[in-house]
Amino acid sequence: MDRAGKEELVTQYNGIFSDAGVVVVTHYSGLSVPQLDELRNQMAEVGGTVKVTKNRLVKLALAGTDNETVSEFFTGPTAIAYSDDPVAAPKVAAEFAKANDNLVIVGGILDGNVLDAAGVKTLASLPSLDGMRSILVGLIQAPATKVAGVVQAPASQLARIMGAKAAQGEAA
Repeated sequence: MDRAGKEELVTQYNGIFSDAGVVVVTHYSGLSVPQLDELRNQMAEVGGTVKVTKNRLVKLALAGTDNETVSEFFTGPTAIAYSDDPVAAPKVAAEFAKANDNLVIVGGILDGNVLDAAGVKTLASLPSLDGMRSILVGLIQAPATKVAGVVQAPASQLARIMGAKAAQGEAA
């Protein structure tokens, strides 16, 4: 690779680390090309990307940034998985790592915060961004339904009491 290509790659890595919602760093030693393609396809389905990295160039891209401490993860055969959704890439990577022992999650970056492997796996256990939105909408709508039920309850109870009193009056 010539110097211009390397400079372009460093700029590309820099953009990935600064713009992506989450970056997961993995070691893929022992994965076959079809397995790596399968991981790429699974990641693409959720809007993520997998890239095999050049460690020295990644370390150059990270030098002088807030994410520089992540450069210690880049040893050996390394690939990054990234997405705008903070849960998508970790979820796919963690599920793929469960099925393939050759993919090892080393760590990651979430909005400038360095995560270890356990942090990435915890992030993977969260619901997706769309799932979180639906939970939030459900929580917002729930009190409204409860308020409507409480407001209607006294009226229906009053009608039952009046009906019972009327029935007592007729019986007497």
